[in-house]
Amino acid sequence: MTNPSRDKPSVCWVVTDGRAGIESQALGLAEAIADLTPLEIAAKRIAVRAPWRFLPWRLWRDPLSALSGDARLEPPYPDLWIGCGRLSVPLSIAMKRKAAGPFVVQVQDPRAPSSLFDLVVPPDHDGLVGENVFPIIGSPNRLKAGAAPSNTVAGKPSLAVLIGGPNRAFRLTKADAERLCSSLAGLAPSCASMTVTTSRRTPQFMAAMLRSLSSTGNVHVWIAGEDEQSANPYPAMLGACDAILVTEDSVNMAVEAASTGKPVHVLPLARKPFVSAAKFDAFHEGLERRGASRRFDGALGDWTYEPLHETRRAAAEILKRWRG
Repeated sequence: MTNPSRDKPSVCWVVTDGRAGIESQALGLAEAIADLTPLEIAAKRIAVRAPWRFLPWRLWRDPLSALSGDARLEPPYPDLWIGCGRLSVPLSIAMKRKAAGPFVVQVQDPRAPSSLFDLVVPPDHDGLVGENVFPIIGSPNRLKAGAAPSNTVAGKPSLAVLIGGPNRAFRLTKADAERLCSSLAGLAPSCASMTVTTSRRTPQFMAAMLRSLSSTGNVHVWIAGEDEQSANPYPAMLGACDAILVTEDSVNMAVEAASTGKPVHVLPLARKPFVSAAKFDAFHEGLERRGASRRFDGALGDWTYEPLHETRRAAAEILKRWRG
């Protein structure tokens, strides 16, 4: 593997299939490393040809040749390689096997022996262990700690609300949405301000219900996919709020919320039948043990804890092993 020079920036490739949530994790880790050492970051969005994209990694005979022509990964190869997502796994393994190749980091559980990478950075709740495994709470993110002043007015707190949507473990019906929006409407009068953002998984019917909350003067709602002409208030609202509400479907948003050191209230969602949410439960139990979050019971609480800086911690570990 290459050893980076301290005199010029090293090159880092962030290799994903381009999905926003996957790419954001790998970019967040790369950017945290760049805060510690000069680093030129290039995002490489791969496209894999059939039949390889449907096959498990063990069946990829020549991973680099499985890429489509306009997404080829050609030398010179980087000093540091950060892969994330299932399709990046065979490529990371192939890159690790190259003589004098890059230091290869795989984010998330690759579902392959960890010895095939230089370092694996999975979420702690996956239970992955090994000499070259460095678990973190949740997943890496790109959030930089904000220093915006609180919007507290006359003892009323400023509230940030982060809304996700249905996924493999949770559902979000109209009845669920009505229940959540009713809770938010009940909290609004006791808040100096309430800023709500949605994700691209938030159903359109819930976005419409949330939008109706804007009729209350102290509530601002930003809808992903609809309000793109204005800047997403997400980073600023986390910096300026006094407390955060986040739906339990999103590990990323909960970790980002917990990086602020502010009370994180977890909004429960209905479970899908016959589908396990055990990993989500393990993650949220870990946040609760750290004192970062509590299940929302209808009232806002106030507590303190040491903010989570898991992305920064993983970046320091990568740099230590890479330069070791």
